[in-house]
Amino acid sequence: MSDAPLLVARDEGIVTLTVNRPKALNALNRAVLEALRAEVATLAADRAVRAVILTGAGEKSFVAGADIAVMSEMGPREALDFAELGHATLDALSALPMPVIAAVNGFCLGGGCELSLACDLVYAADNAKFGQPEVKLGLIPGFGGTQRLARRVGPMRAADLVLSGRMIGADEAKAIGLCVEVFPRGELMGQVVERARTIAAMGPVAVRAAKAVQARGVEAPLATANAFEREAFAGLFATHDAKEGMGAFLARRDAAFEDR
Repeated sequence: MSDAPLLVARDEGIVTLTVNRPKALNALNRAVLEALRAEVATLAADRAVRAVILTGAGEKSFVAGADIAVMSEMGPREALDFAELGHATLDALSALPMPVIAAVNGFCLGGGCELSLACDLVYAADNAKFGQPEVKLGLIPGFGGTQRLARRVGPMRAADLVLSGRMIGADEAKAIGLCVEVFPRGELMGQVVERARTIAAMGPVAVRAAKAVQARGVEAPLATANAFEREAFAGLFATHDAKEGMGAFLARRDAAFEDR
């Protein structure tokens, strides 16, 4: 296997990004974050990409956290720089126009949990473990965990995890909304790829619009968010893909979307 910090594989519009530090349980260091940020910038401009899958190398870990050995040598200024890099990387990942799917294949702790929170969909193997254990180190989450976690599972459940530092299994993670579904470890990637293929087969203009409207409206008042939806819905009627999709439905045939 390559020693690159991030592996990139492409297959018919689906890009798989694999954090590649299995000996360190895929802990996030500057090299991983910079590689991920650079690849995300490339993907953002690639209209041929329909979905992105994010996972970790090896059988034990998605991402077990940020690299504590590196952080232990930091002072406040270096820590702020590291946190800013983490935020910028995860913000860019979250802002990708196409859906991003996390395939959590083991430990998903600290920075790894924060990484999953920047994804649109999260699926987990039955051996997955989630948590924000930073308080056990005398720290708090630094890559958005105090904020994104509350927005995903609610403020009180987020407080339970962040303040206790406790680790939870895949089934509890599913129950509180940290992941959509749990699969046997050996089936995880196959299941995630199938879901990515399902998304890739949909109208790409519509998929991007749906993601954008959801992201834009989630923190807006409901009336404002519904206005965003109405505008996007109406705008799609000017696209080739909407005409093709409705025409195909009426003709009882598969749609041939052209991303326009």
